[in-house]
Amino acid sequence: MTPLPPVARIRPEELLALTLDTGSFLSWDQPLPPLAIEEGYGEELAAARLKSGHDESIITGEGRIKGQRVAVVLGEFAFLGGSIGVNAATRITEAIHRATQQGLPLLASPVSGGTRMQEGTAAFVQMARITAAVNAHKHAHLPYLVYLRHPTTGGVFASWGSLGHITAAQPQAMIGFLGPKVYKAISGEDFPAGIQQAENLHRHGVVDAVIDPRHLRSFIIRILNVVYSAFSVITHDLPASDVEDTGDTDAWSSVTLSRLPQRPGLRKFLSQTAVDVIPIGGSAGDPGGTVSLALARLGNQGAVVVGLDREAADDGARFGPAELREARRGMNLAAGLGLPLLTVIDTPGADLSKEAEEGGLSREIAFTLARLLELPVPTVTLLLGQGAGGGALALFPADRIIALSSSWLAPLLPEGASAIMHEDTQHAALMARRQRVGAAAMLLDGLVDEVVAEPSGTEGHKPDFCGRAASAVARHLGELATRDPDVLVRERSRRYSTGAALYHAH
Repeated sequence: MTPLPPVARIRPEELLALTLDTGSFLSWDQPLPPLAIEEGYGEELAAARLKSGHDESIITGEGRIKGQRVAVVLGEFAFLGGSIGVNAATRITEAIHRATQQGLPLLASPVSGGTRMQEGTAAFVQMARITAAVNAHKHAHLPYLVYLRHPTTGGVFASWGSLGHITAAQPQAMIGFLGPKVYKAISGEDFPAGIQQAENLHRHGVVDAVIDPRHLRSFIIRILNVVYSAFSVITHDLPASDVEDTGDTDAWSSVTLSRLPQRPGLRKFLSQTAVDVIPIGGSAGDPGGTVSLALARLGNQGAVVVGLDREAADDGARFGPAELREARRGMNLAAGLGLPLLTVIDTPGADLSKEAEEGGLSREIAFTLARLLELPVPTVTLLLGQGAGGGALALFPADRIIALSSSWLAPLLPEGASAIMHEDTQHAALMARRQRVGAAAMLLDGLVDEVVAEPSGTEGHKPDFCGRAASAVARHLGELATRDPDVLVRERSRRYSTGAALYHAH
C-alpha cells in the first residue's frame, strides 16, 4: 500500500496567530519546579528546551476571538514529541481550572506522541487528572473545543484529546491510539495506510470536522455565536393554531403530501432558515446520513439540532442503532452546553434487518426516548413530515411540539398497519384515518401544541413552507429559554405520565 505523504506540523505560535485576535494572547505559563522524577533524563529536557524554545511541551494562556475571551492549551511537538509528563499535566490542569473559574470557553489543541515514557506510570495516570479537570469545566456548561494537530496519539488522544464538545482535526493528520512505531514493533507489520488519517476518522464519526488551520478561527467564531447567542423576541403573523386554520387535513392526504419528492426535508429547512449551521459528526453529520446533528441559530437562539432526514431515507438509507446513539450524543451535547434542543422528525421508519435487531434497535429507541424525557434543557420537536415507528417516537416527547399541517405520527407506516389488521395494504388510507395519525387529529387529542398551516395544495416547496416552520420554532424556543430547567423536566414528566387527553371521546 502506498504510504501517505508527510503532513506539516503546526507550531503553537502559528496556530495562535491564525486563530486569536492580533496581539491578544496572554501567557499563563509560570516557571515549573524541577521534579525528582525528571532527574534521570535532565539532559534530554535541556536539549528539548533549546530545540523548542519552550520550557515544556504545553503552552497555556488566553486571548480573544472576535472579542470573546478564550482560554487556550496547546501542545508543542518539538519538545520531546509533545509527550505529557507530570509537570506538563500540572500546567494543563491549572489552565483548565483557571478557565473554569473565570467562565471561559477553552480551546485545547494537542499534538503528542502520548505519555512521556521517561516518567512511566506516574506520567500515565496524569491523563486521569487532566480528564477530571475537563469534566469540571464541562459540568460548568463551558465550551470545551478540541483541535487535533498532526500527530496526536496514545493516552493524549484517549483522554483530553477526545473529550471535546466539538472536535476538529488538521487535514491529513495522523490521529490514533496506537502509534505506528509501537504497532510495527509488536506486530512486525506497518499499520494500514489511511486508517489513522483525520479524514477517515471523520467518515467514521470519531472527529466532527476536518478543518484547515487557516479556517479554524471562523469555525470557532460560528460555534461561539451559537453557544453565546441571546434570544430576541420576533414578531409573527402566523394564524392561531386550531383545527379550523389547519383545514383539518385528511390523515391519508397528509401521508400522501408528506411523501412528495419536492417537499422540503431537514437539509432544506436548515439551509433556508438557520444561520451558523455547524454539522457535527462524521457519517451521521454527512449529507448522506439518516440522523444529522448540528449546532445552529434559529431566530437569534442557539440550539442543538437532532434530525431524522427523509431525503437520506429516500435514497435507500434507514436509521438503526448507531444513528440513535448519535441522536443521544446530540442530546448530551445540548445538556453539556446548556443549549435548547430541537428535534426534527421526517422519517419513513427504522431499518428492519437482522443487523438492526442484533444491534439492539429496540433498546436504543428506549434509551433515546428516556434521555429526551429527562433532558435538563428546553426541548422543542418539529414534526416536519413523516413520523413512522419507534425512531420517530424516540425524538417526539418535548416541552413543545410543533407539527406541519401535512405531517403525521404513527406506530407503523399505514401500509404496515393495514397488513396487520387486514392482511393486505389496500386499507392503508382507512387505517391512517382510524388511527388519527394526522396533525389536525393530534392537535385535538392534545398530542401536539401547534399546527402550522402549510401552503395550499401540493406546493410545499414554496419558500414560506420552511419559513413558517422556523418562525414557530423560534417563538417556542424564545418562550422556553428563560424557564427553569428543573421546572421544565417536571412539567414534561407530568405531561407524559397523565395522558388524559388520549381518552376523550371524539
